[in-house]
Amino acid sequence: MGEWAGVAIALASSSLGGTAAAITRYLVVGADPVLLAILRWGIGFLCLLPCALLLGVRWPQRPDWPAVALLGICFFGLFFILYNIAVSYTTAARASLALATLPLHTMVVGAILGVERLTARKIIGVGIAVLGVAAALAAGLAQSPPGAWRGELIMTGAVFCMAFYNVLSRPLMQRSSALGFLTVGMGAGAAVLVLAGFVKGSFAALDHFTTGQWIAGIYLGIGGGALAFILWVMALARATPTRVANTMTVNPIAATLLAALLVGEPITANLLIGLVAVFAGIWIATSQAKPA
Repeated sequence: MGEWAGVAIALASSSLGGTAAAITRYLVVGADPVLLAILRWGIGFLCLLPCALLLGVRWPQRPDWPAVALLGICFFGLFFILYNIAVSYTTAARASLALATLPLHTMVVGAILGVERLTARKIIGVGIAVLGVAAALAAGLAQSPPGAWRGELIMTGAVFCMAFYNVLSRPLMQRSSALGFLTVGMGAGAAVLVLAGFVKGSFAALDHFTTGQWIAGIYLGIGGGALAFILWVMALARATPTRVANTMTVNPIAATLLAALLVGEPITANLLIGLVAVFAGIWIATSQAKPA
């Protein structure tokens, strides 16, 4: 029941993450990638910290703080700057489709680090999913924004950051608590982002935000930031990294539906075909053949 509960929690988190991709696409015209990351994780941290203090969470052990902070900076800082740059080049649906390969990246990283064994069945599943995504993105290139391939390539590189975070975070969480681990990591990432924002002058764009953009930015921090990742680390504490990452396949569905409403992005057949390929590849890679 712990594994299934973790998967169910991760599904809710991935759905929120999909809506955050559409919101990012909506905001990307009026804000740079650093400001978008600050809105998401600065507001997210301001929501998390009071909850953690009121609940009296178990914080990471002193020797673990450098590792937790470094993971937070790499993930909440580096990953989401790359994520926002990727969304600025391509559509929310196509970026989320590239992000949906996270389970496969997590599986490979887990094998490299010796956490999960890479079998022939997993390799076949990885191949099917990656080929399906590549075919879907290539087939729809004519209807995508100019230079969309750059966004998908950047997103693929960014996904490796999240894969390492998924694999390396679980033992650190088990020595503290999910909320304590998340608060420290998100706080470290947000602090670096705010410093980068001041140096880069990213905050100037806030002077031109409309009411709709402020509402979207606040949702990005509360829903796509704090709530989505509270659920994500709760899931990682209950299920294996690959099973949690598998739920990322619902991310493109949520992103596609909301982006169609907010910015009029089309829902094309090639995106649906690519999503089916991702589902099929992940099912093959993560299911086990029954013994004879």
